[in-house]
Amino acid sequence: MNINYFFLATSFLLLMVYFVFKPLEIKEQPSGDVPLFNIASFTMYELNTSGLLTMMNGSAATRYKNRYAVEGIDYTDNSKKYIANMKSKSGIYKDDIVYLEGDIIYQREDGLTFQTQKANYNKKTSTAVVDGEYLLYRGKDRVEGRELRYNSSLETISSQDVTAKYQIQERKR
Repeated sequence: MNINYFFLATSFLLLMVYFVFKPLEIKEQPSGDVPLFNIASFTMYELNTSGLLTMMNGSAATRYKNRYAVEGIDYTDNSKKYIANMKSKSGIYKDDIVYLEGDIIYQREDGLTFQTQKANYNKKTSTAVVDGEYLLYRGKDRVEGRELRYNSSLETISSQDVTAKYQIQERKR
């Protein structure tokens, strides 16, 4: 075979490859929400000069750039008049707001307790908000309803579709 035919055949094949096969157009996909690190069985404390403000426990947590996603969350707020404790199956702590989901139990040190499935708690305003059904009780007094808005520092509660059972205490003379 003549060397000219070899170079012509090679050039022809390279030109075919150049015109027939197009390069892959790989689009750059934006990186999603990437976790910074994972923690198993942890306790996080927030302190200031007067002592313990908040404490958060969990069976597992993932730290993202702007939040913590926690499994088996146990969150205690000691920054206001009453100590408030919240437990649930999972929660997200972001910008001083705790978003809770799954078998939530909120307890205040004076005995006020409520149970629900989905709620959020704003640490700055001491406000717990429930968008679904709830059960609130203290001692034998019980309140059932939906869409609870409870401000712990102002001691105000608002709700809809309320059914209450309570003990009226008579005055002692």
